[in-house]
Amino acid sequence: MFENRKIAFIGPGVMAEAMISGLIRTHVAKADVLLVAGPGVERLKQLQEKYGIQTFNDNAEAARQADLVVLSVKPQRLDRVLAGLKGSIPPAALVLSIVAGASIEKISRGLGHKIIVRSMPNTPAQIGQGITVWTASTGVTEIQLEMTRQVLGALGEQIFVEEENYLDMATALSGTGPAYVFLFMEAMVDAGVHLGFPRRIAEELVAKTVRGSVDYYTHRDDPVHLARLRNEVTSPGGTTAVALYYLEKAGFRTAISRAIWAAYVRSQELGRGGKSHPPDQADGE
Repeated sequence: MFENRKIAFIGPGVMAEAMISGLIRTHVAKADVLLVAGPGVERLKQLQEKYGIQTFNDNAEAARQADLVVLSVKPQRLDRVLAGLKGSIPPAALVLSIVAGASIEKISRGLGHKIIVRSMPNTPAQIGQGITVWTASTGVTEIQLEMTRQVLGALGEQIFVEEENYLDMATALSGTGPAYVFLFMEAMVDAGVHLGFPRRIAEELVAKTVRGSVDYYTHRDDPVHLARLRNEVTSPGGTTAVALYYLEKAGFRTAISRAIWAAYVRSQELGRGGKSHPPDQADGE
């Protein structure tokens, strides 16, 4: 599909590299149709040498040559990038945004362009194990929808949703989600070290426990509620029961729920161009 179509990445960050790597690895697109633009000369040189792609210091120059323009910049830089690109996007080109919080309306207004896909990938996309939620404006054609599926599929799984408000929810749940998992794992490792394990062994125990637990849940033939799996591990009066008691007493579920809600609110604020706020404002306190 991309033999005669070029893809321009505006912003040479980690997620852009994950997409470039995935597209080449899965043979969705060859290096000669991939362009990347940004201000960092050393970073561009690194990507060019690693993948054999074409690089640009001028975002608009790269965008003018593209059939698909991927916006992969930080939310804080988006307004300036959109202003620099306005008038440079080919009329029939598809714009695919992976910018957290940026609405289709904001991107469309900033670019003066109506063919927009908004998506939210996550960190495991870097190893082809990501999950991306996405939606599209009414101007996106069937061919462009299929292009999007192929591009996002190179990162892992992809889920299309009809309503854009799901993107802010996905940002808080799956987009930010790996950070919650890493913090949980870090706390478990530190606890293991406190018990007396060498850190290397504690890290291996935690990583294999988390991976095995996820695989046990996702690879079952019979769909099952997570609470049932938790109950299977919890013997009355046993070690798991007392550990869960202390987690519940400490407000573990509430803390997770409030953290995800705060991330959801922040995603909406970013879409409106909002500035940072004290954390407790997202809690309604």
